[in-house]
Amino acid sequence: MDHLQKLEAQSVHILREAYREFKNLVMLWSIGKDSTVLLWLTRKAFFGHVPFPLVHIDTNFKIPEMIAYRDRLAIKWKLNMVVGQNTAALKTKQTFPDGTLSRIECCKALKSEALKHTLSGEWPRQRMNHTTGEYELDTDKEPYTGVIVGARADEEGSRSKERYFSPRDKDNDWDVGDQPPELWSQYKTDFAPGTHVRVHPLLDWTELNIWEYIDREEIPITNLYFDQGDGTRYRSLGCFPCTTPVQSTARNVGEIVQELRTGRFANIAERSGREQDKEDEGGLETLRRDGYM
Repeated sequence: MDHLQKLEAQSVHILREAYREFKNLVMLWSIGKDSTVLLWLTRKAFFGHVPFPLVHIDTNFKIPEMIAYRDRLAIKWKLNMVVGQNTAALKTKQTFPDGTLSRIECCKALKSEALKHTLSGEWPRQRMNHTTGEYELDTDKEPYTGVIVGARADEEGSRSKERYFSPRDKDNDWDVGDQPPELWSQYKTDFAPGTHVRVHPLLDWTELNIWEYIDREEIPITNLYFDQGDGTRYRSLGCFPCTTPVQSTARNVGEIVQELRTGRFANIAERSGREQDKEDEGGLETLRRDGYM
């Protein structure tokens, strides 16, 4: 068994443990490479089926190709796709692109707050109707209390403080100093009533591992990650006003793998193109303490 197979087996084990231990479980799908690998692993873990809803928090400022890719795959793989949004902030133009909020404040409103209230069922959810291919108001308002996330420890500093099973309080707030120990593959899954749990099956994967696995499994990925002829590509995907591409001529998965193996980005943070990280003193801990993904 090689390293990728070991990572795959561990992630599949975590996914099955989460499904066995937690009710009202959902998985966050950001449409990026990590959460798409997580989606692929989930289909492997449950023999081609995804036994829980997928939630996407749509800020209304995602790159259009991301949304098209999301819906195309949701239809092809028959995914139980749920979308949440902070419609009030968008309607009143309380956003960074509208000039009324800083990037951090905008992320908190359109991502953290939208996620919190979508999970709780307090705000409307839109669910895909596979007959029409359209999104309709979801009548299910039950709170989601267990959430599977495609976070990796190596992506940025705050994520390295996570656990495979990471508790939050009832408001989704994260107490970084109060995380359970996880030693010798022993995981704490019995939490007090009212605890909101984040599950991180990809915690030990690296950026290179992700791309090597995409290459090996031939996982369909949005072409925003590839150079389209102008010598740039996205390394990390987010909202278009706050995400810039990197200089790279990699046109396919194999070329990205080779690029990473040569160490071309060894001294450049994976999320260097995400402007909100820079505003948050170079990291995401402020946002993540308040429930950011």
